[in-house]
Amino acid sequence: QVQLVESGGGLVQAGGSLRLSCAASGSGFRVSRLNAMGWYRQAPGKQRELVASITRGGTTNYAGSVKGRFTISRDNAKNTVYLQMNSLKPDDTAVYYCNANSGFDGTNYWGQGTQVTVSS
Repeated sequence: QVQLVESGGGLVQAGGSLRLSCAASGSGFRVSRLNAMGWYRQAPGKQRELVASITRGGTTNYAGSVKGRFTISRDNAKNTVYLQMNSLKPDDTAVYYCNANSGFDGTNYWGQGTQVTVSS
């Protein structure tokens, strides 16, 4: 199996920055075959939505609401994905979840979530 451990959430004022990290561990066979990794978020009363994703080869995809403000990156050697969040807005307040998809059998893995709160 694969475990995803997130870190880096917290409280920040509008206009500030935060960097989230997500490290994958567990079965070496399965970790080495993770394909897309990414970040989702869920605000109170709303559905979970994709924020950004990145393939093992480095192709990225962003939600329109975060383009130009957030940057996703990945270190395959460390099995870690990062989300640099700049120019944060109160609307970015949510629990952020790390996600990874297995290129071996398509299994979706989720982290436990980390709270990001942006005050106005």
